Amino acid sequence: MRSAARTLIAICVISCGLLLAIRCQADGTTAPADPIAQIRAAFTPANQRYAHVRQGLALIDPFWDIAAALLLLFSGLSARIRDLSERRFRSRYLRVLVFIAVAGLIAGAVRLPVELFRGYVWEHRFGMSNQSLFDWSVEQLKVYALNIAFIGGTGVLALALLGLERAGRRAWLWLALGTLPVAVAGVLLSPLVFEPAFNKFEPLGNAQLDHRILALAGRAGVPARHVFQVDRSRQTNAVNAYVSGFGPSQRIVLWDTTLQRLSEDEILAVMGHEMGHYVLHHLWRGIALMWLLSFVLFFATARMVDAAIARWGTRWGVRDRADVAALPLYALVLTLLLTLAQPVINAESRRVEHEADVFGLEATHLNAAAASAFVKLGAENRSDPDPPALIRLLLYTHSPLIDRVRFAQGYHPWTSGLANRYYHGPAPN
Repeated sequence: MRSAARTLIAICVISCGLLLAIRCQADGTTAPADPIAQIRAAFTPANQRYAHVRQGLALIDPFWDIAAALLLLFSGLSARIRDLSERRFRSRYLRVLVFIAVAGLIAGAVRLPVELFRGYVWEHRFGMSNQSLFDWSVEQLKVYALNIAFIGGTGVLALALLGLERAGRRAWLWLALGTLPVAVAGVLLSPLVFEPAFNKFEPLGNAQLDHRILALAGRAGVPARHVFQVDRSRQTNAVNAYVSGFGPSQRIVLWDTTLQRLSEDEILAVMGHEMGHYVLHHLWRGIALMWLLSFVLFFATARMVDAAIARWGTRWGVRDRADVAALPLYALVLTLLLTLAQPVINAESRRVEHEADVFGLEATHLNAAAASAFVKLGAENRSDPDPPALIRLLLYTHSPLIDRVRFAQGYHPWTSGLANRYYHGPAPN
């Protein structure tokens, strides 16, 4: 289910959320004479309206999940769905999976107004989306189905049931331990299963650019043999490029919108950033840090769930912590705790994103191209380039664009004969 599924795998998903790729948009190839002035000028009143509404929606987003969980609990729907699944299925595993699927539809209905407004209405109003309402709806159903398939088919559900039923008061420990293999499975499967469910991936058609990207990857120590392009213009006008997966699923990917709007140098600057994530092991560091955080989160969740069941369990029809009808309560508590932890998570994300910026500049020496890419991001994505401190704290996983432009303009230790911080391969040609 969308709400409960998101919270059941929240720890593994958020680790990947720490590694979101840089989004850059462009319609030219030369760096502006004054990038700071241009990025400020691009933040027009219309763009301000777009960005501020998006920020407001992001701030209230967790409360929709909390509202869905409270509805399921206090209406008695959670207990009734459990009773229905128990009457129809003998297998404990199937009963829980059916509960998640049905409760997910209810939670999705609660979220539908805000998701429709944010993902379709608002994006179309400002020309950011290329999807029809039908295509957007089908994509939401795919997300729901893939969440259910991931929980039911990868052992996530079995692991959670085992922890809740067999471990007693130490269930939180087993659940936290289990987040590591779940996170690794999610990262491995994403490029092979989840991403192709929404878009078509094919080898990069620009042979010259393919050669330059692979040459950069070779210098940087990224074991890539192929560069893929993906038809993201079916959904959006945004621009992106990333390195994802590991082992057999590792790949370099460019959105087709990126190929249309960025120059080759700008694309290489972006790819230098993305390769920095790989070389500096940000993926594994992020998974490790979130795994450690999961012990704190699950311990606190267990204590809060026990207290809530003692207080309201009879009213909700929830028997104990191992009762499937308690899943919305777990979702509620995890959502609340993750929301409280978000400023810390965001701060760590901004730190690793800055490290990737440093690596990209050191690996490419394309300071002007990096700065121009950030300028175009602000203009095309209608981003707030210099948000208030509180918004940075609560929402920003990357440094604000104006800070990144300034850094791109001023960071070039190689011109003074100083050593690089992170990139130690051959100097760019």
